[in-house]
Amino acid sequence: MIAAPAMKKIAVMTTGGDCPGLNAGIRAVVRSAIHHGLEVTGILRGYEGMIQNQFIPLPSHAVSNIIQRGGTILKTARSEQFKTVEGRAKAYENLRTNGVDGLILLGGDGSIRGIQQFLQEHDLPVVAIPKTIDNDIYGTDYAVGYDTALNTVVQAIDKIRDTADSHDRIFFVEVMGRDAGMIAVLSGIGSGAEAIAIPETRTRIEQIVQVLQRGWHRKKTSMIVIVAEGDDAGGAYKIADAVRQRFDSFDTRVSVLGHMQRGGSPTCFDRVLSSRLGVAAVDALVQGRRDIMVGVIDNKIAETPFETVVARRKEFPYDLMRVAEILSL
Repeated sequence: MIAAPAMKKIAVMTTGGDCPGLNAGIRAVVRSAIHHGLEVTGILRGYEGMIQNQFIPLPSHAVSNIIQRGGTILKTARSEQFKTVEGRAKAYENLRTNGVDGLILLGGDGSIRGIQQFLQEHDLPVVAIPKTIDNDIYGTDYAVGYDTALNTVVQAIDKIRDTADSHDRIFFVEVMGRDAGMIAVLSGIGSGAEAIAIPETRTRIEQIVQVLQRGWHRKKTSMIVIVAEGDDAGGAYKIADAVRQRFDSFDTRVSVLGHMQRGGSPTCFDRVLSSRLGVAAVDALVQGRRDIMVGVIDNKIAETPFETVVARRKEFPYDLMRVAEILSL
């Protein structure tokens, strides 16, 4: 399929926080665009690079041997300038100067909000690919980076469980999730955690204590409590202190996994997901569709307008909390 005459060159960039799978998406966009006869330019450092005119050519060989790499070869950065009318105007001027006819961005909720504001002021076809380890973007079952982050967390908890079991300890493990508990819930089930604290539900310290006491009476030699960083009762340190005051039968430790969750080689799932979405994003631009995010729903490509993505909140799977509670016996 040959691209429409009006579109000869597209740009691709990564914005917001990094995550595994971004390079697979960049590769897919570049290779798919070349397949359609388009020229591709990369924008370094996201919106900030767009304002600073940091555009680089991306021929096919530029994306060789990157599908397995974490991070992003295009870098990423926060941009305060892009929040201003003047900054967005400068970004648009640079896009036009570089001959860009369409843009594909790999970003999260904040990035999509940013480009939606940009499109209210400037005319440019844009398609977004969802990426966030929190997996809280409306319009897709899975976001790029989520599966790898989950596996990283579960592998870390498995190692923590070994040392916890050796010393009869309770470990409070803090995972990322300032506003969303998807990592906490899935990793908690996957690692056999005794309790999970997330932003979506109110955390009651007494309930956690009851679960731990039950495990102690059943002669458990180790216990794990997963805490999402945005939980209403506080982070892992605060919750651990509150529990320690009520239950001191076990020694307690806290482990904050932090930014290790964002790094590492992407899983096969994230590589394939990012590749599918990269091809779908280019297809959408070539076929004249714009101002949409491409995602996967029921394992099929789905397109959602930006205004819907930012206006609606992804439904949280509360049934998984019940699964976790039942299996923590």
